[in-house]
Amino acid sequence: MRWLMFAIAIALTAPLARAQVTLQLNWKPEPQFGGFYTAQVEGYYKAEGLDVTVEAGGAGTPTVQMVAAGRVPYGIVSADELVIARARGLDVVALFAVYQTNPQGIMTRASRGFADIGDVFKQPGILAMQKGLPYALFLEKRYGFDKLSIVPSPFGDLTAYRTREAYAMQCFVTSEPLAAKKIGIEPKTFLIADSGYNPYTTVLVTRGEHLKSNEADVKRIVAAVAKGWRTYLDNPAKTNEFMAKLNPSMDAQTYQASADAQKPLIETEQTKTGGLGLMTLDRWKALIDQLVDLKVIEKPIDAAACFVSPK
Repeated sequence: MRWLMFAIAIALTAPLARAQVTLQLNWKPEPQFGGFYTAQVEGYYKAEGLDVTVEAGGAGTPTVQMVAAGRVPYGIVSADELVIARARGLDVVALFAVYQTNPQGIMTRASRGFADIGDVFKQPGILAMQKGLPYALFLEKRYGFDKLSIVPSPFGDLTAYRTREAYAMQCFVTSEPLAAKKIGIEPKTFLIADSGYNPYTTVLVTRGEHLKSNEADVKRIVAAVAKGWRTYLDNPAKTNEFMAKLNPSMDAQTYQASADAQKPLIETEQTKTGGLGLMTLDRWKALIDQLVDLKVIEKPIDAAACFVSPK
C-alpha cells in the first residue's frame, strides 16, 4: 500500500507531458521563418506546454495538402494557396500571417534602367518564373507576355542571371537580390505587390477540424509564434546562428541582411496597432475576387471562413 501511495504521489507531482506537434515549412531554414525558429530557440513553445518540431521544406513541398490530410497539424503556405485549397474542398484555416506585404518580386539588372515593374514587360528579354501560378497569371493579364520568353524558375540559381543581360527572374526580395550583389551584379527588384497582387505570405495554417478539437493548443502555438516573431524582429542574431547550422548555404552576413530587408514587409503601421500576424476580412475578400477574375477558382468562397484572428 505504501508503494502504491508513493507511486500516486509521484504521478501527481510529475510535470504534464507536452503536446507534441509538427510545424511543416514550405522552404528551407531562412530568415523568412525566423520567428518560428526563435520560438523554438527561446523556449516559447515549451512555455506554452508544446513540444514543437519545425520541419524544413523545399521546392514542391505539398504543405497545404499535408495539413489538409492531417499528416501534420500545422504548416506554412501562402494565402492564395489556402483559398485555392478551400475552393477545392480542403479544410485549411489561416492562423497567423507573417508577411503583410508579399515578398515575391521580379529581379532584373539595374543596368537595364527599368523604373517600375511594368517596364520589365515592355522590352524584349527572358523572364524566369513559374508560369501558371496566380501571380504569374495576374502579371500576364495586366502587362502581357508578348515581348518576353518565359522560362522555368531557377529557384535561386543565379547562373543565367550572371551571364545574360536581358534576363529577369522571380525572386524573394529578401533573398536573391542579396546574392546578386555578392557576385557583383547590381540588381533592380520590383515587388509584385506593387502591381496590385498582394496575398499574405508565410501564413501559419491548420485544419478546421484540428482547430475545433484543439482550440487551446492552437491558441498556445499562435501565442508562441507571435512572441517568436517579436523577438526575431528585434534581435535575429541568436536564431540566425541556429538556422545557419541547419542551412549553411547562407553566410552570417546574408542572414542578417535578409532579416533586415524583410522587417518592413512584416511589421507595418497596421501591425503596430493590430499585432503581428494581422489578417483582415477585406484583404481576404480582395484576394478571392482576384482569383475568381483570373479563373483560378470558379466562384467566390466565404472569406470569413479562411482565417481566424491571431488575437
